[in-house]
Amino acid sequence: MIKQKAAILITILFFILGCNQSPNTVTPGVHDITESVYASVTIVPDSLYKVYSVVSGILTELHVREGDEVSKGQILLQIRNESPELNAENARLMLELAQKNLTGSGSILKTLQNKIATANLTYQQDSVDYLRQSRLWEQNIGTQREYELRKMAFERSAENLQSLRKEFSRTKAELTTALNTARNNYQSAKLGNEDYSVKSSMNGKVYDLFKEAGELISPQEPIATIGRSGSFTVNLLVDEVDIIKIRINQRVIVNLDAFEGEVFEARVTRILPQKDSRTQTFTIEAEFIHPPDPLYSGLSGEGNIIINQKKDVLVIPRSYLMENDRVNTSDGVVQVEVGLMNMEYVEIISGLDSTTHLLMP
Repeated sequence: MIKQKAAILITILFFILGCNQSPNTVTPGVHDITESVYASVTIVPDSLYKVYSVVSGILTELHVREGDEVSKGQILLQIRNESPELNAENARLMLELAQKNLTGSGSILKTLQNKIATANLTYQQDSVDYLRQSRLWEQNIGTQREYELRKMAFERSAENLQSLRKEFSRTKAELTTALNTARNNYQSAKLGNEDYSVKSSMNGKVYDLFKEAGELISPQEPIATIGRSGSFTVNLLVDEVDIIKIRINQRVIVNLDAFEGEVFEARVTRILPQKDSRTQTFTIEAEFIHPPDPLYSGLSGEGNIIINQKKDVLVIPRSYLMENDRVNTSDGVVQVEVGLMNMEYVEIISGLDSTTHLLMP
């Protein structure tokens, strides 16, 4: 019983002493301060894009696998559809027919050329006869009827020759247009047929494949992702309240989960202007100054974008700041002007000196 009473008295004594202690106090100090913006980090290949098909069909052949290096224009996969092949063959036949109609030995133009040659001979003969009869008539030799017959024959042959020449020009223009149309249709059919061979748009690496042979391909679904090989971009997601602080070429300190304990430096290269409405963040792109090796698509971590740095400035612990511009001192609450701010410290521009005692709020 005596020991229990003694323990109770000691506990009460400690409680009384604790209640009478004064709050913790600090004084402003001189330190370097760095203000930064936090961002979540994801490593993505440079120029990464999703591959789509412009046509629908069944995937028959995959010519690549994940991790394969590809070159621009290389066929990635083949889609089966018999209709484009038939269309291309029909277009080729129409092109051959149009070519024969224009330049073939039995073409309409050849027939018209022969008619024009015959009509030209008739015209020349009628012209000579008319000229001769006209001179005779001027000398009162011959009859008026003979003169008029020669004149009518000359005029008819001239009209016939002119008509044939016009018909030749019109027919040639029509056949030329038909040939050009057939050639365009054939080229279009060939290009449409080529759409069933999906090709790479760049030199790079296949990072992902979403389809297997035998599956249905549609223009609405991606087939693969391709990006540059060995070149990576640091994607940083920044909260919308911090986006106005970000500038091109600002330094970024990057920590990757895969490289525990290591710190890497990068610089901001691009600020995407559109906010992601789902995450309420903006995407910032940066590039490593000295990239870690090896790097893989999808590595994640954290980053801090350096906004500003100052050396030897008056700072206080951030936990002592109230309402962003007030502090509690031994003389009461004082309003201060603050500068840079990070998770630990706040720069004090005016309102305090190094001798002021601050009380924890």
